[in-house]
Amino acid sequence: MELSLPSCFKAYDIRGRVPDELNVELARKTGRAFAALYGLKKVVIGRDIRLSSVDLAAALAEGLQDMGTHVLDLGLCGTEEIYHGTFSMESEGVDGGVIVTASHNPADYNGMKFVLRGARPVTGESGLEKMAEMIVTESLPAPTGRRGTVETLDIKKRYRNHLLGYIDRNTLKPFKIVVNGGNGCAGPIIDMLEPDLPFTFIRLNHEPDGSFPKGVPNPLLPEKRAETAEMVRRHGADMGIAWDGDFDRCFFWDEQGRFIEGYYIVSLLAMEMLKREPGAKILYDPRLTWNTEELVREHGGVPVMTRTGHAFIKEKMRLENSVYGGEMSAHHYFRDFGYCDSGMVPWLLIASLLSSSGKKLSELVKDRVAAYPVSGEINSRVEDPDRVIATIEQAYNDGEKDYTDGLSISFPQYRFNIRKSNTEPMLRLNVETRGDIDLLQRKTEELLKFIK
Repeated sequence: MELSLPSCFKAYDIRGRVPDELNVELARKTGRAFAALYGLKKVVIGRDIRLSSVDLAAALAEGLQDMGTHVLDLGLCGTEEIYHGTFSMESEGVDGGVIVTASHNPADYNGMKFVLRGARPVTGESGLEKMAEMIVTESLPAPTGRRGTVETLDIKKRYRNHLLGYIDRNTLKPFKIVVNGGNGCAGPIIDMLEPDLPFTFIRLNHEPDGSFPKGVPNPLLPEKRAETAEMVRRHGADMGIAWDGDFDRCFFWDEQGRFIEGYYIVSLLAMEMLKREPGAKILYDPRLTWNTEELVREHGGVPVMTRTGHAFIKEKMRLENSVYGGEMSAHHYFRDFGYCDSGMVPWLLIASLLSSSGKKLSELVKDRVAAYPVSGEINSRVEDPDRVIATIEQAYNDGEKDYTDGLSISFPQYRFNIRKSNTEPMLRLNVETRGDIDLLQRKTEELLKFIK
């Protein structure tokens, strides 16, 4: 008989509505399961600003302690601070990390992301399903006789120094930058970095606030972009930056207040990393590819395509010893950051690139946007995603196909990728052309007719 696992256990993490799908009892059991499954001795934990995060993090810590695990509590922090804590303290015996967060999900949701020694991700296949089974079947080992302890730890100075190591501060120009923290966890990190940087920050939704007075921050949604754009224009800023709640993604606006698709940021960061390590491998996902492939080759790098999703990218980066990997969804991964994604490293590198090039951000992306215009990711809810993909594959059967992630089909002047959502009956479409806006619009509309 097939087990019915808790609905909050997903492919890459735990995410669910509180308290219906995720509550303190389940959080405590999850802590026990995580420690027991991997025999963990010392675990770093932290939490985002959600109102339920304090209680869930406390319950998680209790579950870890039940199994004799020593807990290092970083308190309020972003996801990448847990990654950093885990890989930077590996030599000090840290063999796991957990952040209590639901990133950009609605305010009544929460969740957890897990990593092991060296910040290697725990996924459904690699451990979350087994943890859920242990909980459902009540096969959790009994608490050990020796209860673990909790230590409140502040490693922000170490984290700050790591971030600053990606740039040469002597070359930075005194830019004016709009920073929109979305009332998430990013604001305190900007405050921490400010004394070491020559920038003037114009703060927007800066204070952490789990009630999300402006709504949950997710700048990937077009309706969440206007406020940052308006602030850039009003203050004559050099660029705008916004983050999601746990700031593992960052988004950019140029000096004219125009939002820049993450696709074009990937190629800028690839160029910047190739300056530091000529000939390095650069990873990219198959949704949009031509611009990245061209620029990486032009700058002496080796482009390597990988399946979308943080676990796949981190695994592939280790395998290829890649210096950088980028997704158009604004996740940017760095080898020196434990092969993990960071929302702080990218904007520091872009500021460094603006300083060294003497160009405005609009100038850096203008030619690339013209050379490879894109549709942006279009999400459509459908009854039978597999049937729709099969129909499209047949209709465009004369193109060059790739199945790295979903279905990609390329023609001389345009290409597209269509893939299923991991969590819902949704299809995600991306289209790009070689400098032809009219063709882009026609092919996007054509493909959407098949999907609708």
